[in-house]
Amino acid sequence: MSTVQEPEHLVVLNDEEQYSIWRADRELPAGWRQEGTRGPRQACLDHIDRVWTDMRPLSLRRQMAAAPVG
Repeated sequence: MSTVQEPEHLVVLNDEEQYSIWRADRELPAGWRQEGTRGPRQACLDHIDRVWTDMRPLSLRRQMAAAPVG
């Protein structure tokens, strides 16, 4: 009986620090880079759930941080 092995995935980020997963055996699309985590799909999704605590794009976070308060 053969076991089908699940493809390995990578956690990836874009320039806006938005997360996604990508199959490790495929070339990354333009604008995305490896975050450093790799493994089964669900493990990658679980990692993203733990670390991506602010869903706002980086440009919006920077804009809001620079805006005067009050």
